Amino acid sequence: MSTPDRPSLLDPEALETLPGLPYSRRRVRLGLVLTLIGFVVFLIGAQPSFFGLDRSPVVGFVQIAVFLVGLGVMCLGGYLSLMALWKDQQPTIAADIGLRMVATGYLIAVFAGMADVFGVGSHPLPGVPFFGEWQARGVQLGQAVIVIGFLLLIPYRRIGKPDADKHS
Repeated sequence: MSTPDRPSLLDPEALETLPGLPYSRRRVRLGLVLTLIGFVVFLIGAQPSFFGLDRSPVVGFVQIAVFLVGLGVMCLGGYLSLMALWKDQQPTIAADIGLRMVATGYLIAVFAGMADVFGVGSHPLPGVPFFGEWQARGVQLGQAVIVIGFLLLIPYRRIGKPDADKHS
């Protein structure tokens, strides 16, 4: 039950205004929804057969573009969610480096995935772009850099040590 001095935990507006929350629930939710949407788009590009959309035995330009757009939306959603956790604090240098690593990893994935389109792949234009083994390895490397960047964006707190901001 909700009383004037104690809001109900089932009321979403009350959760937004509860004192002491170290992050914005609304921004975290928005970021997680974007991440989920990006994951679905990524899956549509990477494995269209899951959705009954597979029309070709090879991974072509459209599939590569779709899964790279999905990866970009996932990166944006993950960034929004993790930065929302820094609400009352200044992000650390590690978090700034993590943001740059996420962006760099995405660029690595885009340039590796679109290597044929940019003319540096094993099947340059005017031939049909084909997602080969080296391109897949480049995209995986980009995804690994993204993961490391996200790990650096997490606001780790020491257990048992009071925050310096609370005592100032």
